[in-house]
Amino acid sequence: MSDFSFAGLNPDLILDAIESVDIQASSGLLALNSYENRVYQFLAEDNKRYVAKFYRPQRWTNAQIQEEHDFALELMGEEIPIVAPLVINGQSLHEHAEYRFALFPSAGGRQFEVDNLNQLEWMGRFIGRMHRVAQSKPFAHRPEVCTKSYLDIPKQVLLTGSLVPHHLQTAFHTILDMVIAETKSKFTTNYKSMRLHGDLHPGNILWRDGPTFVDLDDCRMGPAVQDLWMMLSGDRQQQFIQLDTLVEAYDEFHEFDTNQLSLIEPLRAMRMVHYMAWLSQRWEDPAFPHAFPWFAEDKYWENQILALKEQFSALQEPPLRL
Repeated sequence: MSDFSFAGLNPDLILDAIESVDIQASSGLLALNSYENRVYQFLAEDNKRYVAKFYRPQRWTNAQIQEEHDFALELMGEEIPIVAPLVINGQSLHEHAEYRFALFPSAGGRQFEVDNLNQLEWMGRFIGRMHRVAQSKPFAHRPEVCTKSYLDIPKQVLLTGSLVPHHLQTAFHTILDMVIAETKSKFTTNYKSMRLHGDLHPGNILWRDGPTFVDLDDCRMGPAVQDLWMMLSGDRQQQFIQLDTLVEAYDEFHEFDTNQLSLIEPLRAMRMVHYMAWLSQRWEDPAFPHAFPWFAEDKYWENQILALKEQFSALQEPPLRL
């Protein structure tokens, strides 16, 4: 595959790929909300619903994808509620017409409620259980949460790209540089790195009589707090209550290092910068301008300048303490 696109991925190819692993679709393909990869739900002749996930070409190596699959299967084996890929003919990662794909059982549920303390308590317990398994060994191929991949490389993408309006470039790059410098000064690596979900935001949690984790596509090594801080919302006092609920439940299964609380705002800043660069990198994919039309508008970049200024202030505040 010569590029990062899905230009050749059409319905006939998708159905042929599914049939290549001895599953026959009996319904049409329902495209699910995914932009980095392409994900489709369908009903098979065995009357079960499946999800086919086609990986973006050249983003991950086969070894990195396999490590994602093995991690999910390991967690499922320990009764952690996670949607893991199906192993078919001894394999979870398949290839058809140069596209790599995996099949998953379809899972339903409503979205996790970030302001529901009862649900947060559940989440704390299950993340603690997940981390108890995760800390047993490291990833060999997946990347690390680090300032190079979340700040330095994204900065170059934003600097060399053409999407920041010319009249906002000076203001944008000035505050961006300030946030990056402040984040680097606060993001210490004095923690025990472990395998993480890596992108545990509310959209990757399904709720039905408890949580189910989905989408380990961004799993990597890093600090445990990376899988906790995206659960937080609201003002500082609300976040303190939420964090206290999460950590108390987490500690029932795996001890949380409270020194990592100082990493929350640096990690938030890293995610902000990385997200802008991700959208910029993918802008030539036709799905992105269609899904994120506001990204090319002046108003978006004006708001990002304001958000970066607010994050710069947040980085200078004392970290949350329990």
